[in-house]
Amino acid sequence: MYRKLTKTILGALAVTALSTGMAFADNWRAWNIHHDGHPNTAAMDLFADLVDTMTDGEVTVEVFHGGVLGSQPDALEQVRIGAIEVGNFNLGPIGPMVKEANLVSLPFIFKSVPHMFRVLDGEAGDIVTGAMADAGVMPLAWVDAGARSFYSQKAINTPADVKGLKIRVMNNDLYTAMISAMGGNPSPMAFSEVQQALKTGVVDGAENNFPSFKNVGHYEVTSHYSLSEHLIIPECICVNTKKFEALSPELQRAVRGAAKGAALYQRALWAVQSEQARKDVEASGIEVIEIADKAPFQDAMAKVYEDYLAANPDMKKLVEIAQSTE
Repeated sequence: MYRKLTKTILGALAVTALSTGMAFADNWRAWNIHHDGHPNTAAMDLFADLVDTMTDGEVTVEVFHGGVLGSQPDALEQVRIGAIEVGNFNLGPIGPMVKEANLVSLPFIFKSVPHMFRVLDGEAGDIVTGAMADAGVMPLAWVDAGARSFYSQKAINTPADVKGLKIRVMNNDLYTAMISAMGGNPSPMAFSEVQQALKTGVVDGAENNFPSFKNVGHYEVTSHYSLSEHLIIPECICVNTKKFEALSPELQRAVRGAAKGAALYQRALWAVQSEQARKDVEASGIEVIEIADKAPFQDAMAKVYEDYLAANPDMKKLVEIAQSTE
């Protein structure tokens, strides 16, 4: 299936390939933290192939997987200054550098993963892209990193079900405020500590996407996975702004097209992996709770948004655009 999808994307995009004659190649390096078997790794390899094909070799990309060029904060800075040309980054850690990127860290800002892509493919995405480009890290395409949902020893159907629970979250004020707003007790801790904390009862629950829930074994020490989808934080294929703007308009179109083709491939692979992870955890006995109406959760975030916008009033328009996107 993957090979067929790759050929389809290559065929669809090859019609835009350039025929510009002999030229010196612009050789780029790309950072990726993921390893073999991850959808992003396959997508970044495809991106490199597409760039080579669609620019007729005028731009080439060598991808370094597994974070060998440094941690994400290091790689972000290297792309920003142009020491590395390309990176596959999660938007969460970009928020402290570009406040507009914090849009995706607002709890329940998106109704679903497809809604998130509609928001980022529209006016709100243009604003985020422009701000990131101004900071030196230009998004070329958005890729899927799933939706984070709650898992614990009890079903969570409403915000009231979180009351009194100790929930592990990532160390971010927005995430701790989210749990507090539902009456829970946020417990930031390192991801590596969560398995033991769940097993021993140090925390009552945690939150993550299906593949992570399955792959790290958290399903072995919980019994319920509730599809709150409270955080939908995408990743991006990003390029150093100056390096991209130095390209001719034709090469820019080709590189952007390659990124979009690779992103579509990644989304397809992610959907397959996520669906399989859900099947695997359900087969192990995990009860998956569908939450048809997320409005009570969104309503519970009123104080979180009020406090955030009071501290960041220039984000109000961007938030309103995202919330009004159908």
